[in-house]
Amino acid sequence: MIAFLGQGRMGAPMAWRLVSAGHKVTTWRRSDGVPVTTAVDGADLVITMLSDPAAVREVLTAALPGLRPGATVVEMSTIGPEAVHELRTLLPPEVGLVDAPVLGSVGPAAEGTLTVLAGGDVRGCHEVLSVFGTVRECGPLGSGAAMKIAVMSALVPAQVLLAETFAYGQAHGVDRGALIDVLSGTPLGVLAERLRVPAEQTRYSLAHATKDLELGAWDGATMATAARARLREARAAGLGERDLTAIAEHAAGVRGHRAVPLNLSAIPATNGMYSHAVRVGDMLYVSGQAAFDEHGDIVGEGSMEAQAEHVFQVISRILADQGATFEDIAFIRTYLTDMDDRAAYGRVRRKYITGTAPASTTVEVSKLFMPGLLLEVDLIVALPG
Repeated sequence: MIAFLGQGRMGAPMAWRLVSAGHKVTTWRRSDGVPVTTAVDGADLVITMLSDPAAVREVLTAALPGLRPGATVVEMSTIGPEAVHELRTLLPPEVGLVDAPVLGSVGPAAEGTLTVLAGGDVRGCHEVLSVFGTVRECGPLGSGAAMKIAVMSALVPAQVLLAETFAYGQAHGVDRGALIDVLSGTPLGVLAERLRVPAEQTRYSLAHATKDLELGAWDGATMATAARARLREARAAGLGERDLTAIAEHAAGVRGHRAVPLNLSAIPATNGMYSHAVRVGDMLYVSGQAAFDEHGDIVGEGSMEAQAEHVFQVISRILADQGATFEDIAFIRTYLTDMDDRAAYGRVRRKYITGTAPASTTVEVSKLFMPGLLLEVDLIVALPG
């Protein structure tokens, strides 16, 4: 029996391929409300196709009591080799582990024409994996995951490069269709055609492409790092669930220095009357940040140090999303309801802003937009090139 623990666009067609091949399959999705231990009970193979390393770790940890000795976990998500080796330490020794991420999107998943990049001992699952497409054995455990990240570290930045190429051409009066026609005669032709018209149906989401580069953009990887920053910007602008080819229209707007609003899921949502930040070219304008949580309740009420700590934590997430640090702040403005609190505020600020001080203004105000708030901070940031 096979337990398929999957979600998203790839999970359903892959599970269907297994059933069509005559395998007995139990499927599990988080939204089903069924305990994952129930889904894996008695399974010989447990296949995971989840969103990211944290999701895989969480689901397999919950599944541990139900895994039978002798079962094999086949990890098919894109999580990178480090996460695969962490799973090996998480799973009992009597449970096997194979990493087998895939190349291909929803169409190839339904057709059974994916490329499966397998790492580890696949003798016990090669036949099952071949249901999804061509199985390429890459080497020891983790080698399939490493191969997937290596491939995406080339393919994704190449599409970002083409998106910026189109934006440059547009800004200089070059006909987009003619440019793609010329590129079609080069090694980049296939990718250029893919970006000719951004896909209406999401095959490979921009959010997943961003995640893949977050796993693969190692220190010193200049192209992948730059592409990651551009994708993060597009994701924060609300394009995460669009197909990766939507990066072309985003790059065109950035090249024209269009204001791009950024609203991050990692911090409390706005009330809809403003955005967390707005990017214009290489400048980031951050709205006033105050100490309230996702429910709209004040954090650290009555304590300047507690509220300041919360504010700077939120700011750090906004900066990180754009590939910036506190050293990139060009201007910081702070509103205090009581100037006598500036020493307590300063102690927290110096924990985060440790290098050359940015331009700065601190003013006292009679009140802020929510009773109980003691400070609000806004910023102008010069983003790294």
